[in-house]
Amino acid sequence: MTRIETSGRNVLADLDQRVPTSFYWSLTLLATIGGFLFGYDTANIGSALPFVPYSLNGFALGYLVAGASLGAAAGALLAGPLADRFGRKSLLVTDALIYALGAILSAVTPNSTVLLIARTLIGLAIGADSAIATAYIAEYAPRNRRGALSMLQQWMITVGILAAFVVALIILWALPHSAGTVDWRLILGLGAVPALIGLALRTRMPESPRWLLRHGKYEETRRALGRLGTEASLEDVHFTARQLQSADRRGEHVRRRMWTTGVKTALIVVCAFFVFQQITGINVPLYYGPKLLGPLFQAGSSKVAATMAGVEVTAIIAAVNVIATYFAFRWIDRIGRRKLAMGGYAGMCAAALISAPGLLLLSGLPRIILVMIALNAFVASFAIGVGGTGWLIQGEVFPTGVRGQAAAVGASVDWIANFALIEVFPTWQTGIGLGWIMVCFAALCLLAIAFVHRFLPETKNRSVEEITQLFEKQADSGAGPRAEGPPARGAAAA
Repeated sequence: MTRIETSGRNVLADLDQRVPTSFYWSLTLLATIGGFLFGYDTANIGSALPFVPYSLNGFALGYLVAGASLGAAAGALLAGPLADRFGRKSLLVTDALIYALGAILSAVTPNSTVLLIARTLIGLAIGADSAIATAYIAEYAPRNRRGALSMLQQWMITVGILAAFVVALIILWALPHSAGTVDWRLILGLGAVPALIGLALRTRMPESPRWLLRHGKYEETRRALGRLGTEASLEDVHFTARQLQSADRRGEHVRRRMWTTGVKTALIVVCAFFVFQQITGINVPLYYGPKLLGPLFQAGSSKVAATMAGVEVTAIIAAVNVIATYFAFRWIDRIGRRKLAMGGYAGMCAAALISAPGLLLLSGLPRIILVMIALNAFVASFAIGVGGTGWLIQGEVFPTGVRGQAAAVGASVDWIANFALIEVFPTWQTGIGLGWIMVCFAALCLLAIAFVHRFLPETKNRSVEEITQLFEKQADSGAGPRAEGPPARGAAAA
């Protein structure tokens, strides 16, 4: 471990220059267990939906599929101020407990009302976790690897999605005659297992050193830094705290309570990015995939055969999602957030336009081949350029003092947009058909490219403090984003 022998060192600057050790990666995997649960919950409802025995139509059906998103929006909003007050770790532990309770309740539910309540409870947990996880990661990750570490959140989401489909396939294959009694309950309830594992392991996580420093917990800050590989004396910690306080005093008359014009601008950019992330259609094949794709690929005539065919196809798409996210992990700190996001949306646009004629004009084997190629390209483009980028910028563009609250607002907007699209999709599909919906998604991808080009600055290789200064300067000058440029070397100021 790195030993700081003299006082007067900025411990946050030292932390920003660390080379991530195996502890960093294991800690990040633990922090992103909520991402796995997020992905599992996104996908498992599509596999269970055909066998849920309760009579649900219209809004109730849409709420069963996407109602967790409303709970997630509420959970994200609640988590922000709580995490800023009580710490990141305590909220992450609580989230795992709430998810486990919701999953167990889903498995033993006696009626549709309890099932909808359980889905909402699960939503509260994954929403809170999505608001806090990347903020927690950003507060200890070295600047040159923050993108890769934060990208693990998206990778865990994709792994959770794939795991949900694999679990569903195993259960339906092993118990084909119990689909309407036992199978759907197992599919929904097994999410409690990773949640309980996460609950046990998260109690051993260190608290965010930046949060501890901001709250005057200097001895705990020193211990947390030690676990992250940087030994610091109390004098070093006090010196860093004085630097932060001095920076705060210099900017106090323009930084009332940290909600500056730059922070508000950053929040608008993050929220808009999340809206585009959802309304361009990525979750449609994941939520409704088995139901939409099953009839195209099924071999038998039973509902189980149709569902298994849809799950198999969607599992292939989910596997592509996992593999493609690896490239995002490798490229995000090299290519940068802006270029990768614009490239991702461009690929999604092209793939959506390729799928449309297959859905509208073709039939039989040519339709299957074209639709599968296009949907896999659509998901791969999202995974490489869009999926992880949103969660990354959510965690890195806000100052520490309001990061939890601001990240929570962003996550809440993401979940509300998710709910809105999934809720209206059945009616939308009935009205114009899936082929024309893909054309609409392509048009929205073009708008997303224009938005990223105009409003999202490049943040790679900058500390989280330098990124907040970047948004402040842009807000003061009214200038557009800088695509590239060397990071400003300054004291930690957030």
